[in-house]
Parts: sequence; C-alpha cells; structure tokens
Amino acid sequence: MADSPGSNSMWGGRFGGGPAAIMQEINASIPVDQRLWEEDIAASRAHAAMLGAAGIISIDDAARIDTGLAQVAAEYAANGVPIDLSLEDIHMTVESRLKEIVGEPAGRLHTARSRNDQVATDFRLWTRTAMTRIDAGLKALQSALLARADEHADSIMPGFTHLQVAQPVTLGHHLLAYVEMFGRDRGRFRDAQRRLNESPLGAAALAGTGFAIDRHATAAALGFDRPMANSIDAVSDRDFALEFCASASIAAIHLSRLAEEVVIWASQPFGFVSLPDAWSTGSSIMPQKRNPDAAELVRGRAGLLLGAFQRLSVIVKGLPLTYSKDLQDDKETVFGAFDALALSLAAMTGMVETLTFRTDRMRSLAASGYSTATDLADWLVREAGVPFRDAHHIVGACVKRSEELGVELSALPPADAAAIHAAVTPAALAALTVEASVASRTSYGGTAPERVRQAVAAARAALEE
Repeated sequence: MADSPGSNSMWGGRFGGGPAAIMQEINASIPVDQRLWEEDIAASRAHAAMLGAAGIISIDDAARIDTGLAQVAAEYAANGVPIDLSLEDIHMTVESRLKEIVGEPAGRLHTARSRNDQVATDFRLWTRTAMTRIDAGLKALQSALLARADEHADSIMPGFTHLQVAQPVTLGHHLLAYVEMFGRDRGRFRDAQRRLNESPLGAAALAGTGFAIDRHATAAALGFDRPMANSIDAVSDRDFALEFCASASIAAIHLSRLAEEVVIWASQPFGFVSLPDAWSTGSSIMPQKRNPDAAELVRGRAGLLLGAFQRLSVIVKGLPLTYSKDLQDDKETVFGAFDALALSLAAMTGMVETLTFRTDRMRSLAASGYSTATDLADWLVREAGVPFRDAHHIVGACVKRSEELGVELSALPPADAAAIHAAVTPAALAALTVEASVASRTSYGGTAPERVRQAVAAARAALEE
C-alpha cells in the first residue's frame, strides 16, 4: 500500500497521515543535529564496509554506498547541509540524499542498526573531537599564562584573602595558580574522553541484532577502543555528555574567576592592569570610559555553562531505559556549551597575552595593610625562639600600635616596639620589606622568584609531553 500524502515513509504503514505542522517542527532536529554530518557519514561508511565484509550486503552494494556517501560529504562540505524538516534529522537527511545518488542500495545501509545506536555513535564521535579542541584551547591559555608568569617572576603584588591585602606575592606566582587550575580542567576532559571512547554502533534499537555483524571492526574503524558491552546501555547512556558539561562548567568557573580579577584589576581603585583597545569598549555617554567587556562576557558565559550541565542532568535524570525523545535535546545543550567554552577560552587567551600589568601600582600596594606582619612573626620564631602563638600575639600588638601612629610596621618607633616585646628589635623591623618577604618564601610551591621560574620551567615541560 502506498504511503498517504504527507506521511513519512520511514514510519512505514503504521501511520496513515503526516504529522501536523507543529508536531513536525517540535519533532525535527535537523536544524541542530546537522552539525553531526561528518560523524554520521563516517559512521555510515564504517557500517557499510562492515556489512559488506561480513557478507550481510554485497561487496558491490557496499562499494556503491561508500562512493555515494563520499559524494554527500563533498556536497555538504561545499554547500552545507540542506534543511528539510520532513526528513527530521541528519541521519534521514544523509540517507535521503544517498538514495538519490545510488538508488536502491541506499536502503540496505540501515541493515543491523537503528537511529538509536546511530545517533549515540555520531554524538560520541563529535564530543570526542570537541574534547580535543577544548584541550587545545586550555593548553593555549596555559601557554599564555606561563609566558606572562615568566615575565613577572620578580614583580611584586599584594596577595589577598577576603579581598583584603594579606601577604606580598609575585605576579608570576599568582598567574601560575591559574595554570594549575586549567591543567586540572584538561585532566577532567582527558579522563572523560577515555571513558567516552567506546562504540555504541551495532547495538541497534536496544537489544542488539540477529545479523552476524562485527562490532569490533566498526569500533576500530572509528577510532574507538572497543564496542560498548551492553546494547541497552549503548543507546541510552549520556554519561559522556554529562561529563563534558560538568568538565566545561568547572573550567568556566575558573575562567570566570580570572575574568573577575581582570575586571577588578582594571578598575581605578586597583589600577593593576591596563586593557588594550582590542578587549575593551567605550561608553555611549561617558567618553573617558574603557570598559572590560570581554572579561565581563567571559564571566557571564559561566552561567550558560553551569546551566548546560543542569539542563542535561534534568533531561536524563527521569528517563527509563532505553531511549526517549527527550534525549533529542542533549545535542543542543552540549553544542551550546562547547561554543561558549571555546569562545571564552579564545577571548581569555587574547586578553592574557595583551594585558599591560602596572607593576609599579601593584608594588606600591603590596606593602599596604601591614602585609609583612607574618614575616615579623616568623622572624621572632626563627631568630628569637618565640613560640609562634606568642609571636602572633606580639605582632598583633605591634600592628595595633602602628595603626594608632599611622605608620608602616617597619617604621614602628624602636621604643614602642621594645615596650611591646624586647625581641622586636630594629633588626627585626628592618627585615619587613616586601622584597625580603617574597624572597623568603622558598618552600615548594611558594612565591619566591626562584620558585616561580622553576615552576614555569616544569609547567612548560609538562605542556610538551
């Protein structure tokens, strides 16, 4: 019996009429999943080759299908994917064009597979590549940070806790903290990529297939480590997408923290950095303004990335095994997260490379807030044998007296210092420069310039591994 006008032949004879316009629009995913065309064609070519090698279809049909798919790929590469909502998705769009090119053999391509394992395979392939691209973006940002850290291994700035001046540190040391964060982000993506790298292809709708297929062959052809062991899990799992979004959200948090510091440091009360024109905008009414819009937008994108993980979690959390149509929205979520993260990484890398650090301003504020008070306590412990808790109390009294007199801790009059404790000698106060403070922090992972240079060298070597 012929299909009725407007019906979708993929559904066969079960449905007598075509979907209403609204149903067609909500059901069709081709505007989003057209992005999977390369992966879909690659997986289809691997599947066709396996079918031919296994004798499930003829070698001639497999060859004609492969040639036709190569033509479809060339067309899409040149002109993009045509959007036809009646074809629903990228899988049927490719198959429809293949049929126009090679005719009847195109109908044999879908033997021993389903759109369920097809989309799961395509999506894993795409996400695997996306993880590699994000890793490259994170590595580029690390390289930019390392270059600036090396440049400013000796530059002194205030280190903060509670956004209050705490102790002097070097700017290089501060920047290296972000190198470590983004390194952990890279590790999360690499770990997720390792778990992702199993092939769903051949799981069919959910139960596997009665055809004598070779899933190990298609897995190897597509660069997977192995086929997934359970056909139900293969079509229903979206852990890899959740891990992508989770890893992306943590990376976005790190980017947002760095962006927030750029925003703060560029403000007049801080004045730690000058923004280049390329990463700033002006005001429509205030001609003096130079706004850190790029940093603010990176900070804002973090909300989108955090939302992507939440959205995908909500989609997946209530689904019984195996496939439900809700999963159609997984791709839009992950694609959006990838786009936002890739753009944020590129923008932040550009900003780090071109920021002008006002090290004179940083140095002048590094000594504020009695930032070397801990150095005085350490001196009392090391040179005078005072227990640290006692030294802490003594230095607190010294800071209080300095505040009353309106002087720096190093300028506390000797008589006032001696009245607090005999061990607070002029020699002790003379050791309280910010240069001496940072130079003394030579413990592993410390802020001393020599340690910063060692850390830069080690991190650069690790990047090349």
